[in-house]
Amino acid sequence: MDATEWSIHEVTRATGVTSRTLRHYDQIDLLSPTRTGAGGLRYYDEDALVRLQRILLLRELGLALPTIAQVLQGEQDTVEALRTHLKLLEQERERVARQIASVRRTIEKKEGGARLVAQDMFDGFDHTQYKDEVVQRWGSEAYAAGDRWWRGLSETDRTAWKQAAEKLATDWSAAAERGTDPASAEAQDLARRHVEWLRGIPGTPGYGAEPVREYILGLAEMYVTDARFGANYGGTTGAEFVRDALRVYADEHIPA
Repeated sequence: MDATEWSIHEVTRATGVTSRTLRHYDQIDLLSPTRTGAGGLRYYDEDALVRLQRILLLRELGLALPTIAQVLQGEQDTVEALRTHLKLLEQERERVARQIASVRRTIEKKEGGARLVAQDMFDGFDHTQYKDEVVQRWGSEAYAAGDRWWRGLSETDRTAWKQAAEKLATDWSAAAERGTDPASAEAQDLARRHVEWLRGIPGTPGYGAEPVREYILGLAEMYVTDARFGANYGGTTGAEFVRDALRVYADEHIPA
C-alpha cells in the first residue's frame, strides 16, 4: 500500500464518517475510492481526503448532497475553495465566541446584581449570522426579502412565529417517536403544515404561491444530512421521518 493512502477503516476512524456513508458517496459519484485492494478493501489518497473534507464542510453549511456535487464539479481550484470554507468557519467561530462572551456577561451581572443591557445579552445572536449561507444557497434577493420580512415583524409576531415553528417541530418529533408511517394521514397532515409554513417565509421558493418541488425535496434531504436541522426533529431518525413524509406529500400534491 502507498504511504499516502488510507484504508476505508482508517478514514472512518479519523473522520467519524461511517463506511456505509463512504460507500453511498461512491454510489452517487460524490467521492470514489482511489483504488480497491484485495478483498474489495477501499483506499483513499490525499486528494480524496481533501475532497471528503470539502464535502463535510459543505454539509455543515446545510447543502444537500446533489448541491454539493454541483459545487465541487464547478470548482476547479481546490485551495481557493478551501480558503472560502475557512473564511466561513472563522466567521462561525467568531459568532460562537461572541455568544459565549454575552452569556458570561449575563451570568456575571445576574450574580452581581447589576443591570442587564439588552445589546450585551444578545450579541452574537443576530439572525443575520446566516446571511452568507442563505445567499450561497438561494441568492441575495432571497436573503433580502427574508430580512425585510423579519425586521418588519413586531416582537409579538416574532414570538408567535417562533412558537408555531417549535410546535411543528415538536409534533414531528412526537410522531416519529411513535413510529408513525410517513404515508399515514397524520404524517401527511404534518407535511401539509410544513409546506404551508415554508410558503409563508418571504424569499423562499414558492413563497405566497405554489410550492416548488425541488425546494421542498432539497430541504427534506438537508434535514437528514445536516445535524443542525435534524436536531429540530429529534435527531437522525426523526429527520428521516420528516424527509420521507415530505417525499410522499410531494409525490401526491406537488407537480414535477
